[in-house]
Order: sequence, then C-alpha cells, then structure tokens
Amino acid sequence: MAKPQLTDRQKKVYELIRSLIQERGYGPTVREIGEHFGIKSPNGVMCHLRALERKGLISRKANKSRAIELTGENARSTTGLPLMGIVSEHPSDLDTNPTDAIDLGKTLATGERFVVQVSGNTFADHGVLDGDFLIIEQEAECTDNSLVVAKLSDGRVVLRVWDSATGSARTTDETDNATVTEILGVAVSMVREKMTQARMATV
Repeated sequence: MAKPQLTDRQKKVYELIRSLIQERGYGPTVREIGEHFGIKSPNGVMCHLRALERKGLISRKANKSRAIELTGENARSTTGLPLMGIVSEHPSDLDTNPTDAIDLGKTLATGERFVVQVSGNTFADHGVLDGDFLIIEQEAECTDNSLVVAKLSDGRVVLRVWDSATGSARTTDETDNATVTEILGVAVSMVREKMTQARMATV
C-alpha cells in the first residue's frame, strides 16, 4: 500500500506526534503543537490534524485533551502494555485477551506487566484516584501497603492493599468476605489521565 503524500508541515507535525507518543506514551495537545511550530491559531493546527486523519495516519477522540493517537501499522509499538479492564474494591472481571493497549514509553514497558484502570476513590490515600491507570507488575514482590490486583475464588478480581503482617490482601469493605486465591500482580506505577499535564508517578 502506497504511503500517503504529506506536505512538509504535515510531515513535521506527524513526526512530532509520533515521537512524543513513543517517548512519553501519550500524544500532544493542539496547544502543544501550536507552541512547538509557532502556530498561533488552534484552527491552523486543526487543519494539519484533519489532513493527517483523512490520510489515515492518526485518529482523534472527541472531548479529550490528549485525543491524538496513531493508527494502523503506525500504532504498533514495542512499548505498549495490554489494558486488562477496570478494577476497584468491588469484584469485577478482567479481560484475559485484551485488544486494547496503552503505550507508556520505554521506561514503564518492561518485564511482565499489564494495565488496569481504577474505578472510584477508595484508594485516594495511596495517591490513586478514579480514572487513574495502574501499571501492574506480575512478578513484583508484595510489600506492606502496596496495591495488588487479587483474584477471587469465583474468578473475578479486586484491587486491595497488601498487609505484610498477615501476609494477605486486606479489603476496605468490612462486609466483603470473598476469598483471595491468587495475587495477579503489584501496582508499580501510575498514570493520571485526568491531570492537565499527564504525569507518571511511583505508587
């Protein structure tokens, strides 16, 4: 399949988008692109983005500040981690054959890892809020007060806090009597989607 023909400016905009996604795991905002190339009008940036979208190189999601993503073969990355689903203090199902992946860059895409998105603010005292993404290390050692994805006897999973004193994952819900049969992994990093300037932090 022939590569789409790009103008010099379109090519530079595309290269900026691709390099930022590869380096930090998420694309630039319209404002960032404008500041990088000295384009004062957001409409000027949007013209280039619409052209790249028509030519099948990027996709954009409405109502999201960092909505620019690479498409097709351009989206393939060795730094992508599978997005297994949404977790909380309450039991939920994980997608064992995920089709979605999140590119978090070279720093976080190491070892046997996957990503889950947190629902609710139960773990706010651990610095984790509703909508945050947790990077789960499958082979990481459980340490006191670390967040773990725990598998229950019925196959569902919950997000819990590891208690070194008891050697178990404690629940925040006193009425929860579900039995944990396996620890699927430990949260080693977090990405906050809702921050104005997305950042990565150690949990």
